[in-house]
Amino acid sequence: MFMTKVHVKKDERALLFRKGDFVEVLGPGEYSYFDPLKRFAVEKFSLAKTLFDHPLADYLRMAEPEVVAREFVAIELGASQIALRYESGVLVEVLAPNTRRLYWKGYIDVAFEEIDIATDFVIAAALVPKIAALILRGGVKIAGNEGVFVAMVPEHSAGMLSVDGKLHGLLASGLHYFWRFLRDVKVETVDLRLQVLDVAGQEILTRDKVSLRVNLTAGYRITDVQIAFAKQAKPLEFLYKELQFGLRAAVGTRSLDELLENKSVINEVVGEHIKRRVAGYGLEVESVGVKDIILPGEMKTILNKVVEAEKAAQANVIRRREETAATRSLLNTAKVMEDNPIALRLKELETLEKVTEKIDRISVFGGLDGVLKDLVKIRP
Repeated sequence: MFMTKVHVKKDERALLFRKGDFVEVLGPGEYSYFDPLKRFAVEKFSLAKTLFDHPLADYLRMAEPEVVAREFVAIELGASQIALRYESGVLVEVLAPNTRRLYWKGYIDVAFEEIDIATDFVIAAALVPKIAALILRGGVKIAGNEGVFVAMVPEHSAGMLSVDGKLHGLLASGLHYFWRFLRDVKVETVDLRLQVLDVAGQEILTRDKVSLRVNLTAGYRITDVQIAFAKQAKPLEFLYKELQFGLRAAVGTRSLDELLENKSVINEVVGEHIKRRVAGYGLEVESVGVKDIILPGEMKTILNKVVEAEKAAQANVIRRREETAATRSLLNTAKVMEDNPIALRLKELETLEKVTEKIDRISVFGGLDGVLKDLVKIRP
């Protein structure tokens, strides 16, 4: 009854303590200790969990190097080092800088791959498939995966890589992997294709003080990403403002009649203005066009009346022109009949035909000759 017996399995290790002080690490086997005062204590660990997460770890590493060399795999990383931890050849963890840990030696093979990231933070191509399989493809996420930065740049785009707030370079389309430790890594995606920018609902006064609402559309693309973002914090906002200024210059210096007579003048003026302003800013404006020119309600009514009056005047001119032409034709016909009795007689017969078309019944006296000679007469 004064003996303390301990059984340690083959897949276990144990720490033996006497009066709370570490004595030794116990391997597999049976142990007996004469302990009438219950001064011995044993703490067991399963080797299935390789990490030795215990307050005694730092003591063992500093004071018991022989025990550590025999029982543990030790890892000590510097301020600019990281490590990949493998268990039986499988990547299971990314260790951050300044990590100090002990792992049990046992039936699980624990190995480390140390990487210096002091100057190079791009993940080596050979490591990408291992990390991508666990982090990106929906597999079991490894411990420490927050230290991996994955940037996906779509096709027809470029990625601006910034490290600690400073532009580091451009990334082509595809997947890119970086170590996030010790750095603030960001990637901003920029579309390089032709894009459309709408400048809508611009209230502008013309030279003759008429308020117009104009909607403008521009087609643009970013030709040099680094220059565009080096000279302007937000290139799109810069382009929008310049389109506004160009539109106000085109509308505000012309009268309403000038704008309505030649709507393309706005496109020309704004196009010249914006191409001049974006030169050297990494931007290209391919097209500028006015979508709508909207008049206020009262101005619409006035213009409708003007158009109605113009059309009525045009119709009156056309009517007078036709009447004059008809009168001239009649006069020419009369002159022909005056000099030609046969033509006069033909005109009489034509008139007779028109009259008889509207009469249901005709009673003739004196024969057909009387009808032809006496019914219709044109007297001078």
